[in-house]
Amino acid sequence: MAFIDALLGQRFMQYAVLGIALASLASGLVGPFVVVRRIGYLAGGVAHAVLGGMGVAWYFGGDPMAGALIASLVAALVIGWVHLHLRAHEDMLISALWSGGMAVGILFISQTDGYRADLLGYLFGNILLVSDAQLWLMVALDVAMAVVILLFYRQLVAVCFDAEFARLRGLNVTFFYLLLLCLVALTVVILVQIVGLILLVALLSLPAAIAGQWARSLGAIMALSTVVAAGSGYAGLAIAWGPDWPAGATIVLTLGGLYVLSLLGHALVGLRGRPGSAAV
Repeated sequence: MAFIDALLGQRFMQYAVLGIALASLASGLVGPFVVVRRIGYLAGGVAHAVLGGMGVAWYFGGDPMAGALIASLVAALVIGWVHLHLRAHEDMLISALWSGGMAVGILFISQTDGYRADLLGYLFGNILLVSDAQLWLMVALDVAMAVVILLFYRQLVAVCFDAEFARLRGLNVTFFYLLLLCLVALTVVILVQIVGLILLVALLSLPAAIAGQWARSLGAIMALSTVVAAGSGYAGLAIAWGPDWPAGATIVLTLGGLYVLSLLGHALVGLRGRPGSAAV
């Protein structure tokens, strides 16, 4: 009841609910492409490079989220280029960008005079401090991603499922692959405000992984993963309220538990569907 009362009477809780909805939409739109294309590691590299942009922006008196947006897009393009042209050194270069981005961010934040940014808030998120400006940024990014996906849905699907065949059909695979990574970058900027840099890869990939066990078409996976992300977000927020746990970490733990249950349920359904399973 205390959680319901806070939800009805506290503006910051209402902002948190809106933030979860917007983050879930971003996760549902882009997460399935990440899972199908198996670029979770690349998404992690983009996510951790974002802290560098935040630190630089804070040091020069700018908006950390503007720095995050620029850094994420630059990192996405660099990582995409490395993936396409330097495959032999891909793991090492992405790891260097991953750790280097965080190191730059920590360095600039530590050297900022006066009040320093809450580094733990950037690393682990603070959904209860989402502001008006952040919500509007999330709305704008969600709309931009939805428009891009509607315009280029078939091309993105082709790049994810069979890039070589798409290339033979004359599709500019390089362009659409980089476009996909830019969509991942925009999603990172949205999710960092909910669960932080350390945990956002889980919110980006796990809902789509759960949905992929029960849905067949990519459109259905998008819809179901959005619902899964939102449900886990609201459940995690409610669970965290009473004992005053970190909301972002609780959301990810809730999502992880749901993923395990989904795996078990899917395995059980598959077992029952096998010939002779009744005898077992």
